Amino acid sequence: MSLVGTRVSMVALPFFVLTTTGSPEKTGLVAVAEMLPLVVLKVLGGPVIDRVGARRVALTCDWASLLVVGSVPLLHEAGMLSFPAFLALVAVAGALRGPGDAAKASLAPTLATTAGVPMERVTGLSSTVERTASMLGAALAGGLVAVLGAANALAVDAVSFGVSALLLAWALPAGTRAEDDPDAPTDDAPYFEQLREGWRFLRSDPVLVGITVMVALTNLLDLAWSAVMVPVWGVERAGGAAAVGLLFATFSGASAVGSLLAAAYGERLPRYATYLACFLVTGLPRFLVMAWDTPLVGVLAVAVVAGFAAGFLNPILGAVIYERIPPALVGRVSSLSTAACFALMPLGGLVGGFLVGGVGLGAAMALTGVAYFVVTMLPAVDPRWRDFDRRPEPAVTAGASAQ
Repeated sequence: MSLVGTRVSMVALPFFVLTTTGSPEKTGLVAVAEMLPLVVLKVLGGPVIDRVGARRVALTCDWASLLVVGSVPLLHEAGMLSFPAFLALVAVAGALRGPGDAAKASLAPTLATTAGVPMERVTGLSSTVERTASMLGAALAGGLVAVLGAANALAVDAVSFGVSALLLAWALPAGTRAEDDPDAPTDDAPYFEQLREGWRFLRSDPVLVGITVMVALTNLLDLAWSAVMVPVWGVERAGGAAAVGLLFATFSGASAVGSLLAAAYGERLPRYATYLACFLVTGLPRFLVMAWDTPLVGVLAVAVVAGFAAGFLNPILGAVIYERIPPALVGRVSSLSTAACFALMPLGGLVGGFLVGGVGLGAAMALTGVAYFVVTMLPAVDPRWRDFDRRPEPAVTAGASAQ
């Protein structure tokens, strides 16, 4: 529910700014105002998640997001929403989303342990939900903005946070989580020492460092592709926005199917070989097929195969990450890793824009695809990544499969 609302806001926010100010520069400023506090608070929120519990942080952030995001259409309707006030609200919403998303993600080991299922089952279903929400949210956003207007579409985003909080409170009632156990061990170290402990653990694990760097770079390249190159492709070669929407929906839908299969069968697959094979399929081909000015039907066919392969990646990477982090450090280490993965994303649009403007769309697609191939295939020559296939012992998996 909250992811659908977030995807709605990704469309509604820029349309709201453009329709009320007419300024592309202010639209870009809003994006920075949201992303910067999101990344910073995702880093700083890790020790809080470990100290007070993921459930409490997730609920607090969802309820606060309901109030903050919901105030935008209310203040706009009352004629009391200045642009500086709007920027401040967007920044607070981003600051809440950072630790809120991190808290929900850090529940994965607890869910795997409580349900007694392999970690791939949890991360696979989580990835399926995320990709399905992306597909549905994008489609819903277009209709809401067209019918209700951008401000009212943001009201739907606000309501989604409230529904998310109610569902989470119902599914994980107080007293059923380890964080509510009075006998559970506590970490009384100072806040910044806890933060440093998470950083020390992250940088000491070569596989976690490798995953973080790789995902940060692919996120940058993916954003250059999705935010700049695909829209330019749609205008210059594919006939407009409808083709762009169809491409994204096709890729997301195929990814959801792949994630669902990963949830069902991921624990039986060799992680290292699956990682390499899936990135070979989902990486370079989708860039090259668009660089060669392939007809739309060919681009969509590649998107189906590439999206399906992409669906297996997050479940595998997520399982590896959570299994390598001690339970007491899950919040801060996963928050630090995710924040680092997000850190280069604001540069993706700039990279895509400069490449398209400098060498043209076809060459930009090809260069980005080659860079994607190099980044994702480096593990093939780095022996440390073979540790991907290390899984917890069966006895651990049955009782505490997350760690």
